[in-house]
Amino acid sequence: MPATFRNPILPGCYPDPSLCRAGDDFYLVTSTFEYFPGLPIFHSRDLVHWRQIGHALTRESQLPLEGVPSSGGLYAPTIRYHNGMFYIINTLVSGKKQAGNFIVTATDPAGPWSEPYWLEGAEGIDPSLLFDDDGRVWYVGSRMVSNPQFEGHTEIWLQALDLETMRLVGKPLVLWDGALKGARWAEAPHLYKIGDWYYLMIAEGGTGHHHAVTIARSRSVTGPYESNPGNPVLTHRHLGLDYPIVGTGHADLVETPAGEWWAVLLAMRPYGGYFYNLGRETFLVPVRWEEGWPIFSPGTGRVEFEYPAPNLPSHPWPSLPARDDFDAETLAFVWNSLRVSPERFSSLKERPGFLRLYLRPEQLSEHAGPAFIGRRQQHFSFTAQAAFEFTPASAHECAGLALNQSPDYHYRFIVTREEQPLLRLVKRAAGVDEILAQTPISVPEIRLKIEARGQEYSFYFADEAGTWRALFENADGRILSTPVAGGFIGAYVGMYASSNGQPGSNWADFDWFEYGELI
Repeated sequence: MPATFRNPILPGCYPDPSLCRAGDDFYLVTSTFEYFPGLPIFHSRDLVHWRQIGHALTRESQLPLEGVPSSGGLYAPTIRYHNGMFYIINTLVSGKKQAGNFIVTATDPAGPWSEPYWLEGAEGIDPSLLFDDDGRVWYVGSRMVSNPQFEGHTEIWLQALDLETMRLVGKPLVLWDGALKGARWAEAPHLYKIGDWYYLMIAEGGTGHHHAVTIARSRSVTGPYESNPGNPVLTHRHLGLDYPIVGTGHADLVETPAGEWWAVLLAMRPYGGYFYNLGRETFLVPVRWEEGWPIFSPGTGRVEFEYPAPNLPSHPWPSLPARDDFDAETLAFVWNSLRVSPERFSSLKERPGFLRLYLRPEQLSEHAGPAFIGRRQQHFSFTAQAAFEFTPASAHECAGLALNQSPDYHYRFIVTREEQPLLRLVKRAAGVDEILAQTPISVPEIRLKIEARGQEYSFYFADEAGTWRALFENADGRILSTPVAGGFIGAYVGMYASSNGQPGSNWADFDWFEYGELI
């Protein structure tokens, strides 16, 4: 039997994937929205096993996210490799200090990456680059039509890019507005030169249930482009709301050294109804060419959970540990904060072997930079637990764990105080807080655990004898899903501390944090 692999190749909130090949190595990047650092970079040698090697945007000077609303920030990056240089082109949406389309570069995809080159005159979102074989470089993106005929009427446009000045030059040209009559949200364009043809592959239908991949081609980069009569080349919108993989779209193509073609794309896995707490994830599908057009997932036309592996030497990476003991000098790549660098409110050096979170006035319920360090939920059922030390000095202070979807939808599992220290579970839905349970607790040493079994989330704490006790069981996990909360983000779980609008100098010391799948 040939070796096989399982989808998704990147579980959890890793949407809008783009990839490139440099020799025998593949590199992949995905969107990160309001999370910091931005744009995780993954490395693979077989397209199946991926190891994160860094982020493209690790400095606040590269990534001005303060004030960005939930599901604003970084949309739809494209990564390309040309003449020894890696390029990522991306959109910063709703930035207060800076917004628009920009390019960063690096000779090593692990970084460091350059400061952004902001592109004047680059309207819209979802930019991509084509390095043509005649030496020209082309910018392609999506923007609103000047006189739209319907809601979401966008067009794909092209302009030359001068790499030396990082400026768009020449006349912008409109290439296509999608395959379907009345196609909404023609976006996510990628332009390829394959043989004598230029191929323009896009997403349309919106990045939800009606998402689709369509493609057109031309003998000239400037068009006119003919639509593939087989469009859409990939969609699941006709398979029903109860299909296990939905929302397929936003694809990017790559050719292996052996001449095989593959595509990465995003899709969602609903569970417990039409809810997908993990957000939009990265999947891999085989592609075959017939009569000058790509056939996605030949034989079924659907994204499958299992395929024969690419014709490449298998190259798994060492498994990441389930527990982070915070013994390193820097945070592991799995961790993210909201809008600002964790250097503003955390330290791995103040108390070696602990992650210290300093309480900030900012709260998880604000479009701000609270003291939150979290990681993606990557499984339907999981356990997350942590040991930490914290003594709240007032009712304003809290620290503990949080399950975050957005400022208006999350759970806070926190130690605070009234007359005495309390452990409290707060559910926030539609912007309204509800205390689900609370109990007195001994401080400063505390252990908390969250267990999710499908859409039921339960919250436990360890008493002085080390025995786990339930604070609240079977809370509604559906509020952590996009169909309820809106936006584009999957759920995160992590560590949180706040002085809730008041100045403070207190801190919480996290000894370890552990995350793993529940079977």
